[in-house]
Amino acid sequence: MKIAFIGLGIMGKPMAKNLLKAGHELTVYDNNADAINELVDAGATGSESSTEAAKGKEVIVTMLPNSPHVKAALLGEGGAVEGAEKGATVIDMSSIAPLASREIAYELAKLGVNYLDAPVSGGEPKAVEGTLAVMVGGDKTLFDKYESVISAMASSVTYVGEVGAGNVTKLANQVIVALNIAAMSEALVLAKKAGVDPRSVYQAIRGGLAGSTVLDAKAPMVLERNFEPGFRIDLHIKDLCNAMDTSHGVGSQLPLTSQVLEMMYSLREDGHGSCDHDALALYYEKLTNTQIAE
Repeated sequence: MKIAFIGLGIMGKPMAKNLLKAGHELTVYDNNADAINELVDAGATGSESSTEAAKGKEVIVTMLPNSPHVKAALLGEGGAVEGAEKGATVIDMSSIAPLASREIAYELAKLGVNYLDAPVSGGEPKAVEGTLAVMVGGDKTLFDKYESVISAMASSVTYVGEVGAGNVTKLANQVIVALNIAAMSEALVLAKKAGVDPRSVYQAIRGGLAGSTVLDAKAPMVLERNFEPGFRIDLHIKDLCNAMDTSHGVGSQLPLTSQVLEMMYSLREDGHGSCDHDALALYYEKLTNTQIAE
């Protein structure tokens, strides 16, 4: 299938490579020329704009930081819609506000272009492995038609409802992930302050009710003092802000989320915004004047 892929960052680059491995014909665009060149070396065709990338493509995949970036890449000057043909389908795999998804879908529909919101979960490691979890909103017939394309980048692809439902589901995911990392950090600092080896605590609890995918992904990183970004604090702040905005719109209070969001803002002020979200551990270390692992 002929596919345009727009957005070759930490997540987008390996996702695009997995589409190539699945045998799709890929044209790519990003503001970073080095990222384009890396994909060209892997077998893709490079382009100089979103418009050029979208020409003649049945599917246009976007993987960008936030709502304004997606709107610009699709609807702005030099955007994909200027090159897209009627009947083409945009699969937006970015994590953006649900209302923005609905606005974009509305504008694309006026031009005869279809839209699915299909945000992902799993971070860079699962993007590389092609084992992301994807939650998809939009027309069910479209989902059925392009599920195999999405599955080339994922091990779990779930239809969750109308346009915007994908990003509502992603916000719920991000709330759970953030609170899990904060709780893990709090517990490991408690163990350290109480004189018990945090590594032993992690091994003891990971097989019980407290065990989780988040714990197994992030506890080893914290214990190794590895804060290299798989998913940056800055991006998680964006997601939690979208969650808070959505909660205010529907009348659902998020007291725990608001607290973790404040922790992340504090980390950003301390210069850790580009660190992985496991850097929440650094907030607790500063608070307690201790270090979880040497």
